[in-house]
Amino acid sequence: MHGKRHSKTPKISVAESYRSGRPPGRRPRPAPGAEDCGSGFLGFRAWQRPGRRALAYGGSEGILGTVALFPRREVQMMQNVHLAPETDEDDLYSGYNDYNPTYDTEELENDTAFQQAVRTSHGRRPPITAKIPSTAVTRPVATGYGSKTSLASSMGRPMTGALQDGVARPMTAVRAAGFTKAALRGSAFDPLGQSRGPAPPLEAKNEDSPEEKIRQLEKKVNELVEESCVANGCGDLKLALEKAKDAGRKERVLVRQREQVTTPENINLDLTYSVLFNLASQYSANEMYAEALNTYQVIVKNKMFSNAGRLKVNMGNIYLKQRNYSKAIKFYRMALDQIPSVHKEMRIKIMQNIGVTFIKTGQYSDAINSFEHIMSMAPNLKAGFNLILSYFAVGDQEKMKKAFQKLIAVPLEIDEDDKYISPNDDPHTNLVIEAIKNDHLRQMERERKAMAEKYIMTAAKLIAPVIETSFAVGYDWCVEVVKASQYVELANDLEINKAITYLRQKDFNQAVETLKMFEKKDSRVKSAAATNLSFLYYLENEFAQASSYADLAVNSDRYNPSALTNKGNTVFANGDYEKAAEFYKEALRNDSSCTEALYNIGLTYKKLNRLDEALDCFLKLHAILRNSAQVLYQIAHVYELMEDPNQAIEWLMQLISVVPTDSRALSKLGELYDSEGDKSQAFQYYYESYRYFPSNIEVIEWLGAYYIDTQFCEKAIQYFERASLIQPTQVKWQLMVASCFRRSGNYQKALDTYKDIHRKFPENVECLRFLVRLCTDIGLKEVQEYATKLKRLEKMKEIREQRIKSGRDGSGGSRSKREGSAGSDSGQNCSASSKGERLGARLRALPGTNEPYESSSNKEIDASYVDPLGPQIERPKTAAKKRIDEDDFADEELGDDLLPE
Repeated sequence: MHGKRHSKTPKISVAESYRSGRPPGRRPRPAPGAEDCGSGFLGFRAWQRPGRRALAYGGSEGILGTVALFPRREVQMMQNVHLAPETDEDDLYSGYNDYNPTYDTEELENDTAFQQAVRTSHGRRPPITAKIPSTAVTRPVATGYGSKTSLASSMGRPMTGALQDGVARPMTAVRAAGFTKAALRGSAFDPLGQSRGPAPPLEAKNEDSPEEKIRQLEKKVNELVEESCVANGCGDLKLALEKAKDAGRKERVLVRQREQVTTPENINLDLTYSVLFNLASQYSANEMYAEALNTYQVIVKNKMFSNAGRLKVNMGNIYLKQRNYSKAIKFYRMALDQIPSVHKEMRIKIMQNIGVTFIKTGQYSDAINSFEHIMSMAPNLKAGFNLILSYFAVGDQEKMKKAFQKLIAVPLEIDEDDKYISPNDDPHTNLVIEAIKNDHLRQMERERKAMAEKYIMTAAKLIAPVIETSFAVGYDWCVEVVKASQYVELANDLEINKAITYLRQKDFNQAVETLKMFEKKDSRVKSAAATNLSFLYYLENEFAQASSYADLAVNSDRYNPSALTNKGNTVFANGDYEKAAEFYKEALRNDSSCTEALYNIGLTYKKLNRLDEALDCFLKLHAILRNSAQVLYQIAHVYELMEDPNQAIEWLMQLISVVPTDSRALSKLGELYDSEGDKSQAFQYYYESYRYFPSNIEVIEWLGAYYIDTQFCEKAIQYFERASLIQPTQVKWQLMVASCFRRSGNYQKALDTYKDIHRKFPENVECLRFLVRLCTDIGLKEVQEYATKLKRLEKMKEIREQRIKSGRDGSGGSRSKREGSAGSDSGQNCSASSKGERLGARLRALPGTNEPYESSSNKEIDASYVDPLGPQIERPKTAAKKRIDEDDFADEELGDDLLPE
């Protein structure tokens, strides 16, 4: 039905719009005075003015219409287009027969006008775009019955530009999202364009452009700053400074390039600030304070940097390191003025720096004002401790007490230990508590608590002797204050410190009494006090008391490594090395870092001759205590016992690098080199040992013997003289001095020395023999006197030998008689022994060269002549003349009858 009606309706081709030549998107507008003359043609409306005619094509939504006006004139955009339908609005079935002739494509092939327009104008017509306004103008559509109505969209919304309720709907684009003409030709729906394949590659950047060069250079500067900070964090300060300098150079190049390409306003000030600040920090870390101050001045004086005044704090810190306290205070105050009051924490820290600087300058009153202000605004441990120090320097006892109370009252702001104890057996809760029991936050809390205890203990030990008449009363006051605070457990530690103070004052009785007060306290304090008591008695060689208190300490706290070590020491002193080693091992099991137990167990293994195990212990201890002189010496000594002198020498060399003035280590090195046959190295270390400690007899004796072996007797004299001063009762040193004079050819000095020795030791046989020999060689008259004395001493020696021999025989006979008889002979034996002792005292031999001159000496003396310096070296031959053999009777005295007349 509809098809017949529409087939009979005459159609107007769209060629008119193609031939019009009007730009797309123009809307037809009736000229002033135009008349509406309905032509009856479907879809067209003509307005006519006298002599003018216009055609307008109106299609449905999505079809673009063109307008042609004759003659051509300027056409203005239509704001609102509304053509009211002529049908009855009350007709419920109106609009169902409406048909848009645009969709009738059956007769287009036969439309000669349309085909001609396609052949002549297609391809030259400008493209239809949505950039020109009013491209989707609402077009009235006329039905075959002459009705005019606006077609609604597929969703029922009014067409673009149509009026609805008196309000014009805004115009929209004519093309829907995802709709293309290709879809009409049967292609699949592809709104994202995935069927077109991968996107073409991005256009390559032009690295030669100035903007790209600037971007790359800025990236490089940031990388250098980061590398500098990382190197500083790793401790490589030199590399950090080099990176910071390189970043500064590249940043200046970057600024110059930016100035050439862009305006100065586009310079990255944040990058410049970070580069300069990092450079100044690295200068300061490398102690290049002048360069750091210059760099900070560059930042501070630049008004373009915001908040740069805060860096004056860093400048004040540098002046403080340079001990320029006046400038440090000046810059601290300047920084304090530039920091607003909202930054309370920063201001408190700066004021604390000012107070510390005042303490260093001795201005304690100003320091007290600063710390008092801090304690009133935001109390903290450091400020409270510094306030106590300031009052201590001033000597104000009452203020010291108040400051100590303020320090005790500073809140720690940490969780209680009960938080880390599980209240029930919930596995989830237990896992959480186990995870947080030793995390970083818990470690930080422990460190803060330890720091607070350290400050309080130090302050108490500082002020206790001065706040009261005696230090004991002062300690008692501090203990009472601590007991009333949150640091109750510190009271017992203060009591133990009180006992230690008694020890420093040599008041051992009071120290022991104070420590004995803890026997009734809790186990931890009792164990600590008993440990100290055990050590005190051990130092006094009262091993029984030391052992009892060590047992008390171990019973109070079985896991106390110090108590176990003291117990092992007492067992070691009694000679039970195996049991001592067990106590030391148990102490190490409880605390593997107990260096005392590890050292002692090494000594125990040395006593047991288990040298390999002792060496292992000392090597482990060396890994813990790298610069311990005792450990290094023990390792060297163990190697010496293991007969490895090379290793012993190597470890002793490490020892003297730690303690270069240790005379014992130097002499030991000399001894090892001497045993190896290296006399020159031995002499070097022996001489160094003598230089640091000139009273070591062994070193003096070796040096004197060395000079005698090298035929420098004159140099040996000074060492033997020093030995005679150190041991004046030893006759051998003075004999060696006289022998050195004789060997060097100074016979007169040697004779005087021997005479002096004879006056001090008149019964010394060696001295008389030397005197007889010298007087005979020189031809002095005293030779007969000395020879007579020598013969008398020799006769006394013979008598003594006979008495000794007869005494031995008599003792054997009395011993046989004693076997047959009982106590009746005891009195006779006693009298005989007492008589023998008196006789022996009268006939005792004189001391030898190696023993002190004492009348009670029982050692026999060889009467033969022996040079204490050894046989004299034969003088080398200097002439070709044959040496005449000496007469065997050359030393005998000639009688007067044998002399020539």
